[in-house]
Amino acid sequence: MPDSTKSTKPTHHAYVVRDGQNGGKSFWTRVGAAWPHNDGQGFNIQLETVPLDGRVTLRVASEDK
Repeated sequence: MPDSTKSTKPTHHAYVVRDGQNGGKSFWTRVGAAWPHNDGQGFNIQLETVPLDGRVTLRVASEDK
């Protein structure tokens, strides 16, 4: 199986986002990472857990915490 990623470091992190009650602050939990395909037409996504609620959001990985 050919390697379809350019780098060993992910370009995006995956988060589960749960909305706060009554419009309150949302809760973000990091659950995985994503690497782009060599052709630029998609991503490989590796999740460490599968969310039962909320939504999965991909954000550009940065060195800042």
